Amino acid sequence: MEGEFVMGKTALLIIDMQNDFCLPGAPFEVKGALAVATQIKKAMDAGRSYGLPIVHIIRHYRADGIDVEITRFRAFIENGGALIEGTKGAEIIDELKPVIGEYIVIKKRWSAFFQTELDILLRRLNVNRIVVTGVQTPNCIRATVWDANSLDYEVTVLTDGTGAMSPEVHQANLIDMQNIGIELMTTEEFITYLHNLQK
Repeated sequence: MEGEFVMGKTALLIIDMQNDFCLPGAPFEVKGALAVATQIKKAMDAGRSYGLPIVHIIRHYRADGIDVEITRFRAFIENGGALIEGTKGAEIIDELKPVIGEYIVIKKRWSAFFQTELDILLRRLNVNRIVVTGVQTPNCIRATVWDANSLDYEVTVLTDGTGAMSPEVHQANLIDMQNIGIELMTTEEFITYLHNLQK
């Protein structure tokens, strides 16, 4: 690994793992999201056991759609709404529910950093490296990674802990991120590295 994971200075980000993105037939379903969830659960359990801050980043919209992205508004209306605060669809999937002490950041746009408190939260936690998981790779993952890079965070993306609508789109975006210096790891490589730090 090029970078160093430092306990207390690395945070695990879990992005958009909500029912309306992940469940079969959901309004904004990302195919394969539940398979990605299995890997995220492994990373999350490891992060918890090693004391990493866990940040669940979710999307909430108002019921009338006034705060939906202009490019997603039509789909929001045609689907009868989605990701509306207080609904089952907006909840984090059962496998990845937060526990006491973990953080929830609500975003309105693709990037987890855009007009949210994520940056100040991470800096208050003295975090300088983030490990990114969730869906989907070309949109919210990529936008978050680009902003994190611009804000001078070290970034690792878990290749099997992120996913897109197709393997080809996923892989193309991973290559683009790697080409700007983002570190790619599998979930098992991440867990092994955390384990080795304790030896």
